[in-house]
Amino acid sequence: MRTEKAPNPARRSERSRQAILTAALDLVIEVGYRKLTMEAIAGKAGVGKQTIYRWWPSKGAVVLDAILALSQGDTGDSTLPDTGDVEADLKLVLRASLEEMGDRRFDVLYRAVITEIQYDPALTEEMGRRLLGPMLELSKDRLRAAQRAGQIAENADLDVAVELIYGSVYYRWLLGTGPLTAEYADRVVDWALNGLRPRPAG
Repeated sequence: MRTEKAPNPARRSERSRQAILTAALDLVIEVGYRKLTMEAIAGKAGVGKQTIYRWWPSKGAVVLDAILALSQGDTGDSTLPDTGDVEADLKLVLRASLEEMGDRRFDVLYRAVITEIQYDPALTEEMGRRLLGPMLELSKDRLRAAQRAGQIAENADLDVAVELIYGSVYYRWLLGTGPLTAEYADRVVDWALNGLRPRPAG
């Protein structure tokens, strides 16, 4: 006698979660963030609105998770490349960041969240904890290794250093002051490291 297996609740929940994130991504691209609603996300994902609210407090939180999914998850357990050449490693990372920013899906989602955090302190904290904070800490870890190797001055302010590297990129991306090219990424790293390298004594 054939017996039917009971549905796996965890698998069903994960399918619903992925459907919601995909729906949010599609809708932001289709109608823009301002017109995005929880009702629209629920309808497109084929779930009840309460299912969304069980996992996310706001549409901004849904979009933040969609960004993380698009970037293949949180960065907290990741590491930056360490070939022993900090210049080459930073250029590799910054080029990849610019390529990601050039992805229309990421661009639309990220701009939406950047707008939303101006008005939502809870989302600001969440974005810092799950996206920006881990990214900056990973970068500082790589710079600390470069300090130990004598490639960066021992007294370099690493908080300022990572802002020098990423801040210029975000400025150009947000305001559209120039193209986001690999050549630009390399110039940013060159100029940042020019100020961070050890100086001869005297």
